[in-house]
Amino acid sequence: MVYKAADSRYDSMIYRRSGNNGLQLPAISLGLWRGHGDEGVLANTRNVIRAAFDKGIIHFDLADNYGPSYGSAEEAFGQVMKSDLKPYRDELIISSKAGFDMWDGPYGNMSSKKHLVASIDNSLKRTNLDYFDIYYTHRPDPNTSFEETAETLDLMVRQGKALYVGISNYNLEETKEIVEIFKRKGTPFVINQFSYNMFNREAEDGLIDFLKENNAGLMAYGPLAQGLLTNASSEKIPDDFNPHRTNAALLSPEAKPKTQEKLRSLRKIAESRGQSLSQMALAWLLRHEAVTSVVIGAIQLKYLDDNLGALENIQFSPEELAAIQNVLEG
Repeated sequence: MVYKAADSRYDSMIYRRSGNNGLQLPAISLGLWRGHGDEGVLANTRNVIRAAFDKGIIHFDLADNYGPSYGSAEEAFGQVMKSDLKPYRDELIISSKAGFDMWDGPYGNMSSKKHLVASIDNSLKRTNLDYFDIYYTHRPDPNTSFEETAETLDLMVRQGKALYVGISNYNLEETKEIVEIFKRKGTPFVINQFSYNMFNREAEDGLIDFLKENNAGLMAYGPLAQGLLTNASSEKIPDDFNPHRTNAALLSPEAKPKTQEKLRSLRKIAESRGQSLSQMALAWLLRHEAVTSVVIGAIQLKYLDDNLGALENIQFSPEELAAIQNVLEG
């Protein structure tokens, strides 16, 4: 059966502009980091992507190393693009990134010109696309000048392979350095994709304000701390929980009991708002106007629906914010 997108897809989604740029993103975007590619089942990935688009999620976030087999998440998305989404390409914002391990040898990772040029060409083939709406350097390269990385991203825009460029995992000082280069070149830099959630608040140490001042936005990845900020984990953190590097300290033998206690307290606040813990965690991030979008990693329809429910209430009273702060600082 030929897929036809829901006529109501734009009825309830919130869209936010990244700075004063033409780029507008849904408040909630869908990332294909885990549970897709060869780690998932294509039929399920297809169902989740189509359901997301039917609910107004027009932004799909990829990277060449997502899979877990390198390139497999892009390939899965490419198949859905070809079978279902091609007629809607002009409505979609599709992004990808390069910088982590992809092939052997000295040019198999990081952000040299050679690696980035090869990476975007390979990613376009895997995704069945002619261009990316946003293309990122996935991490700062300590051995390649930011000038070379910025020049390469600028070249991609001029070649028509990307409309906008972004950076990911660049801290405040690194962001300041590369943004100045983008400004000199007139490169359409629009966003920094950075880890940000209730337990990891580095982005609040000047990064969000700097991006806002420079007409760019922040894309929050890991908004649920890879599943830690959920009702399920508030009941009991799984023994085999695999945290992201930015949250690993929370699950050390010494810290885990305190983390569990915090999750239970946060869930109580969420319930008083009529939300699940995950919904409150997403809404808490979106209280910042400079947070253009949060990237969720839903791999099942029930999780997608739960996450989208966050948009029904993204306002917080001063008392609620104070109660959340007290828990997080406890």
